[in-house]
Amino acid sequence: MSKFKTITASELKPMLQTSTPILLDCRDAKDYRAGHIDDAMHLHEGLRDSLLMKGEKQKTMVIYCYHGHASEHVAEMFSDFGFTDVYSLKDGYAAWQ
Repeated sequence: MSKFKTITASELKPMLQTSTPILLDCRDAKDYRAGHIDDAMHLHEGLRDSLLMKGEKQKTMVIYCYHGHASEHVAEMFSDFGFTDVYSLKDGYAAWQ
C-alpha cells in the first residue's frame, strides 16, 4: 500500500480555496513555463533536494506531472522521506486543464 494519496482535479480545486498546499510541478521546465497551476513551483533537482532535506514533513504537498504517472513516483519518494500528507494529481496537468 502506498503512503501517498491521489487527488482528482475536481477535488484539488476546493482544496486550493481552503488551504495552501505546496504545489509541485514535476514536468520539464519548458512545459512549466508554458503553463502551470497557480502558485505551483517547478520541481527541479535543487528544489527537490532542498525540500527532501529541510521541508516541513507535515505540510500538505500536491505533486503533478503530465498525466499522473511520474508524479506518483515523486510522491512515493517524498513519502519515503517521511512526508505525511502527500498527494499525486490523478491524470496530471492534462486533467487540470
